[in-house]
Amino acid sequence: LKLEHSVVGLRVSSSRLQSQPKMAEMPAAKPQRTSLADEKCSLVARLLAAKEASGKTFDQIAEALGLTNTNAANLFYNQAQLKSDKVAKLSQIVPGISKEDLAAMQNCPMRSFDPAILQDPGVYRFYEAITHYGEAMKAIMNEQCGDGIMSAVDFFMDVGTTTGKKGEKRVVVTMNGKFLPYLEQTAADNTTPAPRD
Repeated sequence: LKLEHSVVGLRVSSSRLQSQPKMAEMPAAKPQRTSLADEKCSLVARLLAAKEASGKTFDQIAEALGLTNTNAANLFYNQAQLKSDKVAKLSQIVPGISKEDLAAMQNCPMRSFDPAILQDPGVYRFYEAITHYGEAMKAIMNEQCGDGIMSAVDFFMDVGTTTGKKGEKRVVVTMNGKFLPYLEQTAADNTTPAPRD
């Protein structure tokens, strides 16, 4: 009897709930805006897929465009801007790139990197070489050029290979950057001095 009574009570409660006026439905949540990082990741994935489908290497693409191989590769990683005079040629050699992605490649890119790439041994080895030889490289540059830095904007990089004396393949990376001397900040040459209150 107790069980039957409780079941009847549940039925009554259920019917009462169904008879109550429904609350106004909440509007559907607006989709979140895609972050720049996500957009870049998606673009890079599509570009690399188009390159893979073309069967072309970065060296072949670079030769066709008249660029260094690292500059050509950076186009596909959205780390360099595709210039307008290269669009037609790139579209010809990598036909899988859509018009929308070709347009995106011509925008000023958000140059960045994911720190996680340092977990890859191939990338980390370059990082390790620079950190290990960095002080020596700077000292030699200062001896040869004076007090300053190497530009990474007015800059060329090329990756190639050579054969060692024992017949082994060796990797050759060249960096060719404009020397930028530190300037002596003379007051007379400062055309916009800061205000003094």
